[in-house]
Amino acid sequence: MHSDIRSLEPKALWNHFADLNAVPRPSKKEARVIAFMRQFGEGLGLETTEDSVGNVIIRKPATAGMEGRTTVVMQGHLDMVHQKNAGTTFDFDAQGILMLLDGDFVRADGTTLGADNGIGVAAIMTILSSTDIPHPAIEALFTIDEETGMTGAIHLEGGLLHGSIMLNLDTEDDRELTIGCAGGIDVTGTGKYTPSLAAGLTAYKIIVNGLTGGHSGMDIHLGRGNANKLMNRILVQAADRFGLRIHTVDGGSLRNAIPRESFAIVGVSPSQAAELEAFVKAEGAAIALEHHTTDPNLQVGISQVSSPAHYLDTDFQGKLLRVVAAVQNGIHRMSPDIAGLVQTSNNLARVLVADGSYSIQCLTRSSVDSEKMDLARSIAGTMELCGALVATSGNYPGWTPRPDAAIVKLMTDLYTDTFGHAPSVNACHAGLECGILGKNYPEIEMISFGPNIVGAHSPDERVQISSVHKFWGLLLKTLAAI
Repeated sequence: MHSDIRSLEPKALWNHFADLNAVPRPSKKEARVIAFMRQFGEGLGLETTEDSVGNVIIRKPATAGMEGRTTVVMQGHLDMVHQKNAGTTFDFDAQGILMLLDGDFVRADGTTLGADNGIGVAAIMTILSSTDIPHPAIEALFTIDEETGMTGAIHLEGGLLHGSIMLNLDTEDDRELTIGCAGGIDVTGTGKYTPSLAAGLTAYKIIVNGLTGGHSGMDIHLGRGNANKLMNRILVQAADRFGLRIHTVDGGSLRNAIPRESFAIVGVSPSQAAELEAFVKAEGAAIALEHHTTDPNLQVGISQVSSPAHYLDTDFQGKLLRVVAAVQNGIHRMSPDIAGLVQTSNNLARVLVADGSYSIQCLTRSSVDSEKMDLARSIAGTMELCGALVATSGNYPGWTPRPDAAIVKLMTDLYTDTFGHAPSVNACHAGLECGILGKNYPEIEMISFGPNIVGAHSPDERVQISSVHKFWGLLLKTLAAI
């Protein structure tokens, strides 16, 4: 880690972020970071509890003179998305994040940074550890598993929190105050197939990589390429034109990240090998040209490899390719009520075909629950056309905006007075925990804000230093004014 990061202002916040990033914290493997947070709270002499699923709650009394103010819940999630570049060697289960300064940004060395939601968590830690920051009574809620199911928020029991205002610090644009978000549901199709013997084929590895990727909610409107869709586009045409046979396909990684890479092992008759090579190169050039604005580093490559003995049966292969082609990806519908807001979308997150099994994984999002479920059913029906067994999981609700809430007016006025212009008060297409938490705490007023984080859920993730300073100042003014 670049030692200068600990010298950035506000120092306490950046030091807490560095300490947090030294702890491996993949989703569903949060035991170490839960222990870290408990030790942090207990070390400060604050009331610290862990609930039945691993959420940590740390309570701090109000500072002198603010005892009569309403209790404020400050909330962030402990887990982070784990993504790395193909050429990066890194063990997320054992290593802390390697951070670097890059001008006005902090980034990681070939991996995700964990600013989502580590900066928000560090800000809460800074308030808890402070001795000179005025604030009302604080209930700091650190949830688990936000990135892969929101199970921490889902299983948080009612009655544990007593605050009437919640500050969620998980927004990634410092110009925005977020007051609503999309819900989501995972749609996964799985199945078995019988590999077919095929001798005498010339085998190739086809690679689609270098895409920009990003957050499958916040970035879905940017039109970035999906590696699974682009690989399938190549395979469909090559199968029709050259009788290409597929051995394996491995594309995408996390359900909430736009796929950046896909790899396939294929075979073709030696008499058509040269034509396949030429086609892949030509199609790759066309794809790169189509995506030169959104994905300037996109690459499509083909190289000869040792031929495997087994490939997909041609009938099943044809069905599978056409199902992947038909599964909707990207924006399904824009909001008719909020300008510029994606209402419903789908991310074709993962396609894996190997060793007699296949899996097609999607994350469907919408701020309208009925439309979300309708699109999920449509995707499920498409997957079933190749015989897939389809399961839905991780269903979570959206967060209905309350623009007239007192905390919204307070923060809008504070932002305008501080920065000389009004913030954008809006809803987002990401899945925030506020909608889930609001089910057990329906009376609590909620708002989400944070600093500029670019490229979340990808190895390009970086957080803007000057924006963290801006966000921190707004947070301090909000706590003083509540």
